[in-house]
Amino acid sequence: MTQRVLITERLYLRQWQPSDFAVFAEMNADPEVMKYFPKLLSLTLSDVIAKKCQQLIEDKGWGFWAVSLKGSLEKKEAFIGMVGLNESHADMPFAPNVEIGWRLHKDYWGQGYATEAARASLRFAFETLELDEVVAFTAVINKHSQLIMQRIGMTDTQENFYHPMLNPSHPLAEHVLYKVTQQQWQESIVNS
Repeated sequence: MTQRVLITERLYLRQWQPSDFAVFAEMNADPEVMKYFPKLLSLTLSDVIAKKCQQLIEDKGWGFWAVSLKGSLEKKEAFIGMVGLNESHADMPFAPNVEIGWRLHKDYWGQGYATEAARASLRFAFETLELDEVVAFTAVINKHSQLIMQRIGMTDTQENFYHPMLNPSHPLAEHVLYKVTQQQWQESIVNS
C-alpha cells in the first residue's frame, strides 16, 4: 500500500519512525497528557500502540499518523504527537465507523497544531477515502478536545454513551459523540 504523507502549512503527518517511540512513551507516561485516559501507559504498551499505528499505515496507507513540525532543520523531524483516522472498535455503539483522534505532547498544546492536523485528516477522509462521515468521541469532561471537534466542523450528536471498556462508575466512562458528514464538510469548505 502506498504510504501517504499529509502536508499542512506547519506540519507533516507521516509514517512513524523509530525515533518517535521514546517521545510517544514520554507523552503516554505524562499525567497531564493522559488526563482523559483511564491510565498511564508503560513503555512496553506505548511501543505496542506505536507499532500498531505504524503497521496500519503500512497496510492501509492511513491511520494515526506521526506528526512532526515543518520549518527549521533541527525541528523538521521533531515528533510532536499523533493525529489521524482509525476504524472504530467493534464494541463501540456507533461501529462500524471511522473515527478521528489526536494526542499531542503538552509542549505543543495551544498552538492550533491538533486542529490543523485534524483538518488535513478530514480532507483525506472525505477526498481520498470518500467516507460518508467521520466520528470523534471523548470523555464528557474533556472540553479541550470537544473544542477541537467543533473547530473542525463536527457537531455533537447528543448521543452520549458509556465507553464499553470502562466501568460505568468510572469518572471518564460517559462520552460525547461528535460527527461530520461528507456533505457538512463540503459545505464548510465552500463557506470558509
